[in-house]
Amino acid sequence: MEPETKRWKGTMSDTDSWIAHPVLSDEQTQVIELIDVFAAPIVNKRETSRLIKELNSVYPLKGLQHVKRVRASKEVGCRHPLEVLLCLVSEAPNMTSVSIVSLLPSGGVGHDGLGEPFVVKVPARPPLTRPQFEQASKHWPTSFHEDKHVTDAMRGQFFSRAQKAKMQLYMSHAVAAAKKGRDLGMEAVGAVMVNPVSETIIAVGHDCRRKHPLHHAVMVCIDIVARVQGGGCYSFDTYPACSYTSPGPVSTPVPPSCLHAEDTTQQPYICTGYDLYVTREPCVMCVMALVHSRIGRVFYGADFADGALGSKFKIHTQKDLNHHFEVYKGVLHKQCQDLNCVSS
Repeated sequence: MEPETKRWKGTMSDTDSWIAHPVLSDEQTQVIELIDVFAAPIVNKRETSRLIKELNSVYPLKGLQHVKRVRASKEVGCRHPLEVLLCLVSEAPNMTSVSIVSLLPSGGVGHDGLGEPFVVKVPARPPLTRPQFEQASKHWPTSFHEDKHVTDAMRGQFFSRAQKAKMQLYMSHAVAAAKKGRDLGMEAVGAVMVNPVSETIIAVGHDCRRKHPLHHAVMVCIDIVARVQGGGCYSFDTYPACSYTSPGPVSTPVPPSCLHAEDTTQQPYICTGYDLYVTREPCVMCVMALVHSRIGRVFYGADFADGALGSKFKIHTQKDLNHHFEVYKGVLHKQCQDLNCVSS
């Protein structure tokens, strides 16, 4: 029988049916928090430099370095084309009525050149993504150091059509493995480990929990790779679909028991720099195993209620971890989701 790769009939046009969405941290996706700040019109533009210097000395706006101190007036034809931030409303002195004199201490800032104060909303923290920047800029000018990688990924434009075709091919192997596991009475979840440099599939695994409760598809893949590198704990020889492929450009799938540690002495530590394709979002156990095995990127097809890469947790975004990796979801989403529907 022909290998699954040759029998796959997918085309580049099929890739239009799905988008690989990046799974970002809550900080990158949440709505920007706004805080109230007193501002005032600058009635004499020649006083702008002096006012900024004096205001920075009296009210440095700590924590708001991302916010520009001065902006152009939003009112068309306004007699005062510039407006300046004075101080946080929460830091303003107690007073019964707000005026420029009551807000600014005598001797600290010269009142000449400033009109009467008003309240504006400004972003409480720097924007991390373009949508956050666009939202923040509607309220007050804000500095933004854009990560084009993240921007393109959020727009679904990071991967080319050729790259998506390869991603679809890799995930199709994971779908095929999931179906073979299901035929054996296992849950329909499949995973594929890929070397993105050589563009070769290294390991294929499916759910094997009838054999051991910890043998999730992701754990099977990791253990197969580890075993070839001289580690690993289990043998999956009784499951033909769980196999290892030499990471070279030309290779043939073979059971991991047929390989020896000395054959792969140049291998990195377990999954360093590798990509994982898995039909369903991994659980906490599998994600932590991916962290420890130094995975490069993870692509999953369908969400999982207890998933740890977006649905319930976002472990890969935890700042105190000693390893971080990128996560994308939605590759062959419908096919992967259908697997879960059939197996449930």
